[in-house]
Amino acid sequence: ASREPGTNKPVADSTRFPNGIKHLSDSIHNLGLKIGIYSSAGLYTCGRRFGSLGYEEIDAQTYAEWEIDYLKYDNCYNEGRHGTPLISYERYANMSRALNSTGRPILYSMCNWGEDGTWNWATEIANSWRMSGDIKDTFAGYDDRCPCTSMLDCKLPGYRELKFADCSVARILDFAAPLGQKAGPGRWNDLDMLEVGNGGMTYDEYVTHFSMWAAVKSPLILGNDVTEMTAETLEIITNQAVIAVSQDANGSPANRLWKRTLTDGDLSLWIGGLVNNTWVIALVNTSPKSQRVDLPFADIFADSSPTIRKSKFRLYDLWAQKTSSPPAWNSVSSQFPSFLNSSGASNTTLQNILARSTNWGKDLGVFSGTLKNVNVAAHGVKIWKAELATPVASSSSSVASATSATLTSVGATATSLTSSIPVSSTSTSSSISGGTATSSSVESSVTPAPTSTL
Repeated sequence: ASREPGTNKPVADSTRFPNGIKHLSDSIHNLGLKIGIYSSAGLYTCGRRFGSLGYEEIDAQTYAEWEIDYLKYDNCYNEGRHGTPLISYERYANMSRALNSTGRPILYSMCNWGEDGTWNWATEIANSWRMSGDIKDTFAGYDDRCPCTSMLDCKLPGYRELKFADCSVARILDFAAPLGQKAGPGRWNDLDMLEVGNGGMTYDEYVTHFSMWAAVKSPLILGNDVTEMTAETLEIITNQAVIAVSQDANGSPANRLWKRTLTDGDLSLWIGGLVNNTWVIALVNTSPKSQRVDLPFADIFADSSPTIRKSKFRLYDLWAQKTSSPPAWNSVSSQFPSFLNSSGASNTTLQNILARSTNWGKDLGVFSGTLKNVNVAAHGVKIWKAELATPVASSSSSVASATSATLTSVGATATSLTSSIPVSSTSTSSSISGGTATSSSVESSVTPAPTSTL
């Protein structure tokens, strides 16, 4: 890859792309998919290809001519142009303005690793922004290359060197906890790509990873080889109930209500508002031992009205749904036909895996007062969707509904990307598509489904 003499336009690598990028773009669009491209706000990309610093307008125009839909814009070789929010803002705003001037809707994914408090200024110029150092395919543990305990005053957010990433899933969740207020429709905190299926974590850890990236509305970008997926990996990444939380039109990231420090980890409770007076509730255990806890609804819905806090709720377990009903199977199989022919699993196995993927999960019944003795596995998550069991007049979820689920372009230009969160894959893979609690003496009143468990 190089630049064209005279015009400085990007030129594709003729060995990797013998027919050019526009031909590749057309081929991908003909499959009903969208195409992304990568560059850096520096002299070079992190792979030492040419970067876009100083060439923003010509590069953006070329991307538009190639009909690119997505730009990931990295932070390598930036000539020291960082250290204050204004310096970083201007460097990334240059590409934002250049993309908007093309007239083509191109999703702008900033990747400056959270330097200079990205979440405080990227909301005006980008559709998503990385808010930490690079993710590592591990659930917990400390790494000197990801040294901060919070991103709010972090000077060294983490970096990738010699192909080693730095930040564990649990560490990035800690970073993300206070930042949900910065995100919303068309602008998202990016917790980095998904590691599901790469082999460094257990099944429960990957379930927690996927569930929480969806709950906090991080873009769901597959970082695994989709041509070599196990049935277990496919089960996780095609859970429609969890994906529905990610794609909810309210566009409201889940926020952490409390965190209790444990030996070698912590227990935390998260809640996010969904459309139509529904919520996502997640209990996350990053410790190496299972934990049991009582969860009073008065604490879970502490930010809602007294009427809501005293209400009865129907709960749905987003990972317990297993049904072989044709509607569930058809809902999923119609969206992922390529995987059905390449996974190596039988149709019966795939049906059992994918049929759990309804948008609501398993109905556990109606609960009020306190969820008693909730058990969450080591490095695991309990994640529910909750709805009011009986309507409450003039009530609303903790966050107002968004007016639209479509992604807005940088600046104010609307785009044609219709999902509320970008869901895609990396590299050449195919795309598959956000304090201690006080105790309560309130006793639970439970009307569960016959086989419900918490």
